[in-house]
Amino acid sequence: MRSIFSSDVLQGKTVVVTGATGGIGQSIAQQLAQMGANLLLTGRNQQKLARLKQSIQAESGQGKIETIPADLTDAKDRERLVKETRKALGSIDILINNAGVFAGALLEEVEQAELERVMNVNFTSIVMLTQQVYEEMRRRRSGKIINISSLSGIRGWEGGTIYASSKFALNGFTQCLAVEAAKYGIQVNAVAPGFVETDMAKEAIGVKARRAGKSLEEMWSQMEKGLPSGRLSRPEEVAAVTAFLCTDAANNIIGAQMRISGGGLLG
Repeated sequence: MRSIFSSDVLQGKTVVVTGATGGIGQSIAQQLAQMGANLLLTGRNQQKLARLKQSIQAESGQGKIETIPADLTDAKDRERLVKETRKALGSIDILINNAGVFAGALLEEVEQAELERVMNVNFTSIVMLTQQVYEEMRRRRSGKIINISSLSGIRGWEGGTIYASSKFALNGFTQCLAVEAAKYGIQVNAVAPGFVETDMAKEAIGVKARRAGKSLEEMWSQMEKGLPSGRLSRPEEVAAVTAFLCTDAANNIIGAQMRISGGGLLG
């Protein structure tokens, strides 16, 4: 039996990965390239995109790789991204909404501008980009939409008023669209990591550390010890689950929230 992670399992499939230059985004892009996908990688930093493309091509030269710098909170950039992707790689088979930002704040610290910024990146822009891609998938009656969410969208935490709320919204959108899309042969799911070894995790754990009067290292160690697995997750583990959802083996998984947290919600 052929492995679901074999080098040709996504051959001929066009996958859009947003937020591709972050820790999780890079790992997703690298994993999908190894599976033969044609990739459209997008992010705000053109130089980082170019370096990522070069790195992937050096390791895996099977599928095509295109990069388009874009600010997905801008409607014109979203429209341009979809148009240029179709021109370069054809129809979009899989959309991976990975772009996201973090903000830590108690309710009394919330400022409207920051709330709107985070919600726009983590939720509104995802809904609107998905809308543009979804129409073609619906006409074709096939496709996959994978939203990289967070365990923060399943359970709240002190200081997560802005960030966690944006992820709760994203999880709600995922489940609603999953119901709407299933009858068109489209699978919509979310991947919900806990803390992952990335720069964003350092930022979030740093917020917790400052509130507790501890160093980043002390809080990091405390959080690892509090997990059944004894460690945080790694970007490549998130990428592996995301890649699985891209395959035909996941065709009957609909509206799931795939938790990757080292048992973070247990106990």
